[in-house]
Amino acid sequence: MLTDPHGRSVSNIRISLTQACNLNCIYCHAEGEKNPERELSAEEIKEILRVAQGFGIRTVKFTGGEPLMRPDLVRIIASVPPGMESSLTTNATLLADQAHALKAAGLSRVNVSVDSMDPVRYEQITGHAMLGEALAGIEAALDAGLTPVKINMVVLSGINEDEIDTFIEYVRNKPNLVLQLIELMNFRDCEHHGDVQGIEDRIAAMADRVETRRMHHRKKYFVRGAEVEVVRPLHNTEFCAYCNRLRLTSDGRLKPCLLRSDNLVDVRGLKGPELEAAFREAVKRRAPYFS
Repeated sequence: MLTDPHGRSVSNIRISLTQACNLNCIYCHAEGEKNPERELSAEEIKEILRVAQGFGIRTVKFTGGEPLMRPDLVRIIASVPPGMESSLTTNATLLADQAHALKAAGLSRVNVSVDSMDPVRYEQITGHAMLGEALAGIEAALDAGLTPVKINMVVLSGINEDEIDTFIEYVRNKPNLVLQLIELMNFRDCEHHGDVQGIEDRIAAMADRVETRRMHHRKKYFVRGAEVEVVRPLHNTEFCAYCNRLRLTSDGRLKPCLLRSDNLVDVRGLKGPELEAAFREAVKRRAPYFS
């Protein structure tokens, strides 16, 4: 297993498959990508996953853009090495027709980005009136067994903060649904930063039980039958101290830190020992952004 200079072992890789998307969310940070070049091919991704597994990386999460825009997505999922768990972050608007095929290809679970249960607000946030399609995608994921389905809600001050209780109710008494409340990041000109710490304090006060996740040292709150997590990447030393993730941009650059884009390692065209050396170099460049 690869370990960075700060003692943090890397056990997860997050691969952006495309920057194409059928929505245009007002806050989208696109994993920090700017002006990406050509997307990695399915064969290139297969080789990257092979090397990643050789270094003890046990899980892969596919992201975008919207990964369901890739016509070869099922092939990519099927190329994940045996013993490596795969998951997907999606807006779910295209998921209803693909959920069962993705499960059959080996996908374990999905995270679904839904920031409002109100159709008007959903369109305000995403630029498209597709809430019904997103909710149908969630139901298809549950039916296909892509569970637990984690609902990602980015907290947006003045837009959706008053819907947190609505989302809690949506996942309540549904053991295969988990709510993740996510702090807005600073990658795009979106100023709707909510008081996520205050929200977490309120949820903690409501919780019947609290657990701490071993992997990310993040708390899980059990609120009257609902499982809720709060993801706070900004100004959070624990978020950085327990980071176990390496990222790969859609155009083939290993990204040691979500919050930086000045220390990337280009892996396009690399195979075997050269690709292994690139992994080692990327992990060597990892450092906590907040310390």
